[in-house]
Amino acid sequence: MNAKVKDSMPNAVVEKVEGLNDDEVDELCDAAEKAIIDGNGFGWLKVPSRGVLDRYWRGVLLMPQRDLFVARLDGAIVGSTQLLRPPPNNEAQAHSAQVTTFFIAPDARGHGLARGLMKAVEDAARAASFRQIDLDMRATQLPAIQLAEGAGYRRWGVKPGYAYVDGQYVDGYFYSKSLVAA
Repeated sequence: MNAKVKDSMPNAVVEKVEGLNDDEVDELCDAAEKAIIDGNGFGWLKVPSRGVLDRYWRGVLLMPQRDLFVARLDGAIVGSTQLLRPPPNNEAQAHSAQVTTFFIAPDARGHGLARGLMKAVEDAARAASFRQIDLDMRATQLPAIQLAEGAGYRRWGVKPGYAYVDGQYVDGYFYSKSLVAA
């Protein structure tokens, strides 16, 4: 499932991946490191060792409840997100999937890749018959907030003390979007 992000940018592509070769895992680790340093580390505040990152991404590919989407610029992986499905025993919330670990490396921003990732993960959730999609983030992540709200996500909650960053508590925002036609 490859999709051009913009017709004028044939080098910007978003795709769902089932596997990655060693070079692609390395690119994903590089992009994650850049995002972590930039403060968009999907939970990480400090760059972990390369071994930890490598094992993390390889583990994501093994998890049946996760779909991994990557953003490529000039063929290299520069960002990703995951669609997280509820476990089979959670029948009450089987209608709702979650977007998680969403990031674009700072040097790859401005090419429509974030919007492309958002669209790809939403399309996959719809295709899997999910009726709702949820996400959460730190209240300090203004570009991500603008992306979510611009894509029609509705903020339904604020959690004080969502994260502890640089010796201070940071609030978190919770969002949902209906995937069914009104």
